[in-house]
Amino acid sequence: MQFDLGHLWASMGFVAKGVVFVLTVMSIWSISIIFDRWKLYNAAKAQSRKYAADVARLLKAGKIKEAMDLSGSAGMKSSHLAKVSLAGLQEWQFQSDLGETDKDVRAEAAKRAMQRATAVNLADLKKGLAFLATTGATAPFVGLFGTTFGIINAFSGMAMTGSGGIAAISAGIAEALITTALGLVVAIVAVWAYNYFSGQVDGFTVEMDNSGSELLDFVKHRG
Repeated sequence: MQFDLGHLWASMGFVAKGVVFVLTVMSIWSISIIFDRWKLYNAAKAQSRKYAADVARLLKAGKIKEAMDLSGSAGMKSSHLAKVSLAGLQEWQFQSDLGETDKDVRAEAAKRAMQRATAVNLADLKKGLAFLATTGATAPFVGLFGTTFGIINAFSGMAMTGSGGIAAISAGIAEALITTALGLVVAIVAVWAYNYFSGQVDGFTVEMDNSGSELLDFVKHRG
C-alpha cells in the first residue's frame, strides 16, 4: 500500500473521515477567528495611538464637544480608548446639562459609564477566543477518537484475514494516526493564538483603565 495522503484518505473508514472533516472545520473556523482578531487588534492599537494624542490636545484646550466628536468619529470606530472615553465624556456632559455642579458627582457618573463601556468593549474584543480555547483543549481528543477506531479496524481486519505481523496492520495504523497528527496541529495553532490574543486583551484592559482614570482626573480639574 502507498502511504501518500490520497491513498490514506481513500482507505480511511467512515469514522476517520468524519473526524478529519470535523478537525478541518475547526481549523478553518480557528483561522478565520485568528485573522479577524489580528485585523481588529492592529486597527485598535493604531487608531488608539492617534486618538490618545488628538484627544489630549482637544481636552487641554477645553474642547469637550470636539473631543466627543472625535471619539465617535468613523476613523476611531475600532479604538478601544475612544469607545471608553466617549462614554465618559457623554455622561460628564449629560450631568452638566442636567445642572449638576458637583464635580465629584459628575465624575462618579462618568466613571460608571466608562466601566460599563469597558465591559462591553472587552466582550467584543474577546469574541472568538473561547472557541480557540475549546479547539486547543479538544482537538487532540477528537483526533485520538479517530485513531482509536482506526486501530480497532486495523486489528479487526487482521483477525478476519488471519494474517499476522506488523506488515499486516502497518497500513491501518498509519491511516489511523493521521487523525491524531491532524488534531495536534489544529490544537497547537489554536493554543498559540489564544495565548497571544489573551495577552493583547489584557493589555487593552490596562490601557482602558488607565485612560479612564486620566480622563476623570483631567475633566475634574478642567471641566
